[in-house]
Amino acid sequence: YGKNTIKFLRLHREGKKHFVKEVEVCTHLRLTSAQEYLEGNNSLVIPTDTIKNIVLVLAKKNGIPTLEQFAIDICKHFMTTFCQVAYVKTYVQEVPWQRLHENGVPHVHSFICVPDGIRFCEAEQCRNGPLVVFAGIKDLKLMKTTQSGFEGFYKNEYTTLPERHDRILCGELFCKWSYGECKDFDFDCIWYTNKIRECILEAFAGPPDCGEYSPSYQKTVNSIQMLVLSKVSQVQVIEVILNNTFYNVVDMKNLGLTNDKEVLVPVEAPYGSCACTLGRKKFLEA
Repeated sequence: YGKNTIKFLRLHREGKKHFVKEVEVCTHLRLTSAQEYLEGNNSLVIPTDTIKNIVLVLAKKNGIPTLEQFAIDICKHFMTTFCQVAYVKTYVQEVPWQRLHENGVPHVHSFICVPDGIRFCEAEQCRNGPLVVFAGIKDLKLMKTTQSGFEGFYKNEYTTLPERHDRILCGELFCKWSYGECKDFDFDCIWYTNKIRECILEAFAGPPDCGEYSPSYQKTVNSIQMLVLSKVSQVQVIEVILNNTFYNVVDMKNLGLTNDKEVLVPVEAPYGSCACTLGRKKFLEA
């Protein structure tokens, strides 16, 4: 049990310059006894309102140096404070506020919300077990208008899909990776310096002057995973889900026009989805 959707803004001031982190937190606990379920005995139950207040107090006292560190702080607090807690899991996601710039100059206290993917993380720990940290990005909408196709697929009497060598590749991406057991990582450095998000974009799009051909959504998913694993040594396992959006070319013959893939309409439903989890062999064997 636990508390979902704890939303708040943490404002940090350094003189005139302000820094913001707006987050949504979900924290779940498993207790050493199930007596509250089996017997209606609530003596070990930490109220969900208390869980919410603890999250807010930790934000006030510790700030949010990184999403991952804040999730770790929450897990450690419940493990060290309450002997009846057997397992704790915390999910944190960030509202994508970015500092405004005017003529290249960063503003001291104004921000803009840019919907270019939502950063999130998870931390979980069992009593007497390792603290494990995950991170990721979701709701990242991507499109390339060429250099994508789908040919040579299996066909039978139910197949109506035509082969295409030039199509729009568009989808909403969810990506989650594991750092394994928690170590002394600089999570923001991994995010910003190693640029995992930029690895995802690079693998999806290819070189900026010519792109890279994608023979399928599945191959694009694998290319993203392989590039991240090759460039970011701290990532042990990476999961990618790509929910596909398809576009159909509008037939304008009855309107006396030739539509050379210039006007298209999205197919609202059903839509496809590709998912894959890929990890380092040593980590998976362990």
